[in-house]
Amino acid sequence: MHVVIIGAGQVGESIAADLQHDHDVVVVESRDERADELTYSLDVLTITGDGTEVETLEEADVGEADMVLATTDDDETNIVACSTAKALCEKAFTIARIKHTKYLRTWKHDEGAFGIDLMVCTNLLTAESIVRVVGLPAARDADVFAGGRVQMAEFQIDEESPIVDQTVEEADRFDSLTFAAILRNGDVEVPRGDACILAGDRVVVIGSPRSVQTFAREIAPKESPEKSAEVVVIGGSEIGYHVCRLLEERGLSPRLVEQDHDRARTLAEELPGTVVMESDATDMGFLEREHVGDADILVSTLDSDEKNLLECLLASRLGVERTVAVVDRGSYVDLFETVGVDVGISPREVVAEEITRFTQSGSAENIAFIESDKAEVIEVEIDDSSALAGKAIRDAVADLPDGVVIGAITRDREFVVPRGDTEIHPGDHVVAFIETSVLEEATEKL
Repeated sequence: MHVVIIGAGQVGESIAADLQHDHDVVVVESRDERADELTYSLDVLTITGDGTEVETLEEADVGEADMVLATTDDDETNIVACSTAKALCEKAFTIARIKHTKYLRTWKHDEGAFGIDLMVCTNLLTAESIVRVVGLPAARDADVFAGGRVQMAEFQIDEESPIVDQTVEEADRFDSLTFAAILRNGDVEVPRGDACILAGDRVVVIGSPRSVQTFAREIAPKESPEKSAEVVVIGGSEIGYHVCRLLEERGLSPRLVEQDHDRARTLAEELPGTVVMESDATDMGFLEREHVGDADILVSTLDSDEKNLLECLLASRLGVERTVAVVDRGSYVDLFETVGVDVGISPREVVAEEITRFTQSGSAENIAFIESDKAEVIEVEIDDSSALAGKAIRDAVADLPDGVVIGAITRDREFVVPRGDTEIHPGDHVVAFIETSVLEEATEKL
């Protein structure tokens, strides 16, 4: 597949790195120095120029492109680039990264508008990622599959967790739940029954949403369940707004702190289920008066990484159970979590993963990436040609490489608990955890 990527920032580079081995990738970048960096670091062709100009796109051979991805930091540039590419090559599938939902609303009203086949909104995706994590105590990441009937989540296991020092077999007492992996010191381990879960580990589980929620409450008994959780959002940015809106849809009544008077008034009108407070969120007196320290979760969505780090550290000092920070620079996520932020979410990483998920899907209907792409959770529909069709799981797994766990099955839109004697039928949707090293071999058999 011939793929043209416009923009060599963090998002474009991440996508190019994922696609370079299996596709013919051309990256268009306006900055000479940045284009040179990618030439030496990735197996891609780089072209220096303006991705909105016909001459530059023709040099990138966009006329033969199967896919054009516009990933710069400027919404208008991405829209114009996709429109120009579509005019030059009607068959090319165009994807535009945008930050602001105003363009998304226009595009959804007339799908295919601007010559764009798929529009990916950074702010909305980030808010959705935050809300998924907020809904699960101790979760660091979460995603849904099979139309919401299957959930995958990654949990941090602390010293006080009831499953610390238990084997997976001992901890596996939850209906409709599968332990897919243990993440320890940057390594991914598909656990056997005798594998021990240690403090500091992160575990990946796959199951029905109810079973994952039950597991979350069990391993973090001190945290409030979602429906009664008190959530404070710092910053009335577009991300902050969408976090509150989505929480309202789940039946929560968050509190939102915004310093700008006009913005606070607008938010109060648009978010009837949210308590909007106009104040400087770094004012310790205000935080203490409003009992912010009593909150179960604080989410900081301010306009700089430094401010979000400060807010989360202040909140932890005041007694907030769990903190979530928006981290613009993806390379800072680990640093934030090392110094005391519970969960760091990078909008750039979120949107890069979403675009990569789409470009790599192939036969998979949904994909989630684990531990910097060291593993994937994928959803596939089983057909008659699958090596799994008609086999019990214990027999099917024997035909798959090590590093694969069948985490869940749905059949006729119903969740099926995957046990050793469960037979896999054509038409079933299987959600599987697969280490990247065996991904190609495994997906061929699925």
